[in-house]
Amino acid sequence: MVKIITNTDCGNAPKKEFIKQFNIAFAQGDIDFISENVTDNFEWQMIGKKQIKGKSNFIEALKEMQAEDVVELILEKVLTHGKEGAASGILKMKNGKDYAFSDFYTFSSAKGSQIKALTSYVIEIS
Repeated sequence: MVKIITNTDCGNAPKKEFIKQFNIAFAQGDIDFISENVTDNFEWQMIGKKQIKGKSNFIEALKEMQAEDVVELILEKVLTHGKEGAASGILKMKNGKDYAFSDFYTFSSAKGSQIKALTSYVIEIS
């Protein structure tokens, strides 16, 4: 079970709540939730590592990442405006490694809830 720590919010920002739930799904390895909420032409740019194009390639990458067990997600900030959003926090892994992350989301439209692009900055911290 992944321990989830988030800041409380006013509850009146549906996109912020969606990004929060997307991050929780990512930490818990909920591939079904993630798959339902990205476009078929989804692109994931992992700065300094690689770029993944297409929903099916993204899902395959997520399955490979499931081998690394997340024990805690600390979601520090979630921001949204129009077609864009961002989240930052820390992932603590079972193997003792901790990673700080900042993710930048582009939605399919300002009113849409599907993500068409994600840019991730991740660094290992001690």
